[in-house]
Amino acid sequence: MIFDVDGILTDGSLHYGPNGEMIKTFNVLDGHGIKLLQQSGVSTAIISARKSDIVVRRAADVGIHHVYQGVHDKRMAFEQLLSDTGIAPEACGFIGDDVIDLPILLRCGFSASVPNAHSEVRSRVHYLTQAAGGRGAARELCDFILRAQGNYEAALAPYLA
Repeated sequence: MIFDVDGILTDGSLHYGPNGEMIKTFNVLDGHGIKLLQQSGVSTAIISARKSDIVVRRAADVGIHHVYQGVHDKRMAFEQLLSDTGIAPEACGFIGDDVIDLPILLRCGFSASVPNAHSEVRSRVHYLTQAAGGRGAARELCDFILRAQGNYEAALAPYLA
């Protein structure tokens, strides 16, 4: 499962500190959902047009090893990810929110977006979350995938014992 960052793992807002540093806010529930997805055997990646050290740190925090940043042609990053992992495009999922994401959304086997995405994206995806980007959308998607694969109860089992 591949995640865009701005508008998906964040609410899409960009905050700049007094020294020009970019500040992004990530959702804790999203992060744990990504970890649960990984524990069920689903590989994860990030493809983002922006480049930010904080994204590298967040990816490390949640165990995402494939991070492609600063790529305005996301199709090229997707091709590189496929080459690096040996995974077929139809075996990949991607969640994005803007037209820059369409080249991947239209090529992968499972595409998703958020309610506040661009209308051209919302109209072309397989799944639209109820939660907004940065507000639990990634967690909702992870739970959806775990349920679809029959792994949701097993993922919760350690917390129910």
